[in-house]
Amino acid sequence: MKESIKDIAARLARPIAEELDLELVDTEYKKEGKNWYLRVFVDSPSGVHLEDCGRVSERLSEQLDAMDPVQEAYYLEVSSPGAERPLNNEADIRRSVGKNVYVTTYEPVEGEKAFEGKLSDFKDGELLISTKQKQKERTVHVPYSKVAKARLAIIF
Repeated sequence: MKESIKDIAARLARPIAEELDLELVDTEYKKEGKNWYLRVFVDSPSGVHLEDCGRVSERLSEQLDAMDPVQEAYYLEVSSPGAERPLNNEADIRRSVGKNVYVTTYEPVEGEKAFEGKLSDFKDGELLISTKQKQKERTVHVPYSKVAKARLAIIF
């Protein structure tokens, strides 16, 4: 099976990010309008600065140019995933305990498919999310196997 452009970019960007004490969060390759975009998202506990993105972009661009895996013209963008960064795996979920999250599921859990609240724990393959509904607090147990998407959330 041929490696996708997104996967090639991730394979090349991961060691660059790690060398700069950054974490590769995600990559995407998609067409918007007439243009193709290869986006690389990096993060660190202390935040990501413009200089960090520039260093990753420069080094990744050199490697992509040498390898030449992309046939069409594209724009390379390196940035922070933002305040509502995606949580792509169990390690991301574990690091986010104590933070606000937004989680959707493949199938209903306790009659719902979307949950927003504080991730109070992640144990035994379950996310424990403390939510509020009409001044009433409850903790929902969401099996990780049912999580479709998860991200950090800003709750006002």
